[in-house]
Amino acid sequence: MLSSLISKIVMLCARKAWVVLALFTLFGAGAIFASATLLGVTTDTDKMFSSSLPWKKRNDELSKLFPQTDGTLVAVIRSDIPEQGRATARALAAALSRDHAHFTSVRLPDDNAFLTNHALLYLDKPKLETLLNSIIAAQPFLGTLAADPSARGLFSALGLIGEGIQTGNGMPDSFRPELEGFAKALHEAASGHPKDLSWQNLLAGQLSSLGTGYVFVIAKPILNYNMLQPGGAAAAAMHAVISQLPFVKSGNAVVMITGEVQLNDEEFATVANGMALGLITSLVLVALWLALAVHSPRVIFPILVTLVTGLLLTTGFAAVMVRTLNLISIAFAILFIGIAVDFAIQFCVRLRGQRLPDGRPMPLDDALARTGYETGHQILIAALATATGFLAFVPTNFVGVAQLGLIAGVGMLIAFLSTITLLPALLHLCRADLGKRAPGFARAAGLDHFLREHRRPVLAVFVILGLAGAGLVPTLGFDADPLHTKNPNSEGMRALALLEKDPRSSPYTADLLVPNLDVARTEAAKLASLPSVQMVLWLGSFVPDDQKDKLAMVADAASLLLPTLIVPQPAAPPDADALREAAKQAAAKLTPALAKLPPNDPLREITASLVMLSTAPDAAVLAANAALTRFLPEQLAELQRILRPTPVTLHSIPPEIAEQYALPDGRAKLSIYPKGHLSDNKVLGRFLREVQSVDPNAGGPALEIFESARTLVHAFTTAAVSALAMIAIILFAALRRLLDMALVMAPLVLSALLTVIMIVTIPETLNYANIIALPLLLGVGVSFNIYFVMNWRAGVRGPLTSPTARAVLFSALTTGTAFGSLAASHHPGTASMGRLLLISLGCTLIATLIFIPALLPKRDIDPE
Repeated sequence: MLSSLISKIVMLCARKAWVVLALFTLFGAGAIFASATLLGVTTDTDKMFSSSLPWKKRNDELSKLFPQTDGTLVAVIRSDIPEQGRATARALAAALSRDHAHFTSVRLPDDNAFLTNHALLYLDKPKLETLLNSIIAAQPFLGTLAADPSARGLFSALGLIGEGIQTGNGMPDSFRPELEGFAKALHEAASGHPKDLSWQNLLAGQLSSLGTGYVFVIAKPILNYNMLQPGGAAAAAMHAVISQLPFVKSGNAVVMITGEVQLNDEEFATVANGMALGLITSLVLVALWLALAVHSPRVIFPILVTLVTGLLLTTGFAAVMVRTLNLISIAFAILFIGIAVDFAIQFCVRLRGQRLPDGRPMPLDDALARTGYETGHQILIAALATATGFLAFVPTNFVGVAQLGLIAGVGMLIAFLSTITLLPALLHLCRADLGKRAPGFARAAGLDHFLREHRRPVLAVFVILGLAGAGLVPTLGFDADPLHTKNPNSEGMRALALLEKDPRSSPYTADLLVPNLDVARTEAAKLASLPSVQMVLWLGSFVPDDQKDKLAMVADAASLLLPTLIVPQPAAPPDADALREAAKQAAAKLTPALAKLPPNDPLREITASLVMLSTAPDAAVLAANAALTRFLPEQLAELQRILRPTPVTLHSIPPEIAEQYALPDGRAKLSIYPKGHLSDNKVLGRFLREVQSVDPNAGGPALEIFESARTLVHAFTTAAVSALAMIAIILFAALRRLLDMALVMAPLVLSALLTVIMIVTIPETLNYANIIALPLLLGVGVSFNIYFVMNWRAGVRGPLTSPTARAVLFSALTTGTAFGSLAASHHPGTASMGRLLLISLGCTLIATLIFIPALLPKRDIDPE
């Protein structure tokens, strides 16, 4: 009955071909309009999972309460010396703050007056004592520099060292690193290659080591969600400013942009480019395979038009029902082409096989009706089973795949309807050529005979492979880190890779919201004692320990140093002659002392450089002066400030810091930083288990990565079981025999187990991008299996010599072409999806073309 109904629909559409074409043209135009006006794309990975999930609610609340780090562009500045990085950051921040068209706020998290002024109090007492003693020992040197903050003052201070050595009062060993720094800088300046000297490293080396080695500028961009890259304009504006910064132009500083906005924009650009190229490539290569499958342009053209029309209608459905695609559901286009083309190939190859009793080709309209009768119900069952495999994901909490499941599932039904309506109309209008001989693989008769003759050994081999695959299932790993599916060569990922090397700037933190600061203090102590925790930051972290003792130590040092450092009227800047004279006098004072120094003492190189500078031309001497003392006044002023700290309390912490860790209602946030590389899933799991053993309500990026993986795996497990159950129901309803249903399902399970073997052997890591290949395995596999089993039921002999085998092979090739275009993507996640799809398709083809012919039971009509 169903076969007759489909046959009548095919005949009607062929007779009313122009009406059908007009209707589909109208529907296609409507789909194009809907897609252009309604369909959007989001790169927001926060929307990949249902907001009803407990861990998602927790993270969403944290983001809402502490929005400072969400939706940002982060400039990561690496420089030759710290002062250049800080100057670059300040210049960048100042320029971006004036750009109200692209940015709402800009901040310098590391360049904070409060933290700078109290920097000494955050050192341990032994380190503080060592640093203060080093600065006190250099008091005469610093006093000379404060009075004359130029190379003339620097040369005079070096001359004092020579006088001290002569009188038996040389510089302490703790000052040796500073002398080596001076020696290197003077040598480069005297050689005509002056480089800026870092006074921060020389005078406050231990303070410099407290940072990450990078300087950050965090900007909140104005996002335009009407663009494919919402933060693209802001990032371009930031790049334009960066390119004009002095130290960037000179090569002394390198600035890279990362942050949530940049990473999302880069990922979508890579995915979109890959999808667009893959879609075009797929259509071209599909046309090539169609030419080999059906040979006739009069058949190829209708297939391609049907395919494109079905894709347009599916896109229109997505525009109306989904509205906004995500980074996973955007893959529906290539997947539609890869799978839907199978229906058209099956129909057309079987059409070309229609013959009259005398062997001549059947009249076209009769052939269309006959093909609809023989093939339509098979394609319908295949479409329903494939759609079921997709639609099983719709109820899951993994929104990304749920969207794809809905679009692709409905797309399979659209593909079926297009195949039995539009395709026959186009074939009629194009006067499709049925060819001179029936399609099929006559040369495969030998393989058919071999598989039937050696049925038991062949099945035994597949049973062994199936058992091996089942045994390997527990070993399958899952990479939960979404960063691993991004392009590692993009600017944002390269910048992020630099930050991951230091736990203090790790993106894999855990956050905890507690009722008040007293609870925060208790929780921080427990968390800090965990083996996997590097440090815990909360508001109380900014209140230094042992303040009374440290303030006394700093005050004692300040009483000795500040009178020397505070000079009301420093000397006027020197000219070239004054600089040469100062270099000459310093060399004269150092030369007699060299006899008392070891061969590798830096003062020997300093003396030689001073002699060279004493006779250098004006330009060289002035350039040396600029490079050697560019940052000296600033560092001297900062040294004065850090020698005047005040007691720190929770109430004295400035708002720009406090608002990152405390809320007006008293609640407090703790940020927990891990040890080790949390890009390793085992390390990440251990870190979270330890943190949650203290408080199970922890949230943050680390929890999101871990829990999203669990949610995803649960979604796929549930959907896969549901899909298999629903496919079995559909098959039983259509075939009405448990044996026939089992004959379709067995190769499906086998191909899945073969895929497991390949994943483990290659190896190919499962991630949240490529795991989508597994439901596609169900859809493609069940289609191929249905055709063979239903042909066997219909009495077809020699499954490998039949037109169905040719149709299945070329369907697999066209599908593989579409999937292969994904594998060639520059986006690692998309490429891994393509690779896994190709692997599963290959295993499906083996199960269909080798396992099924051996599995099919012998019938009375089969030869002995």
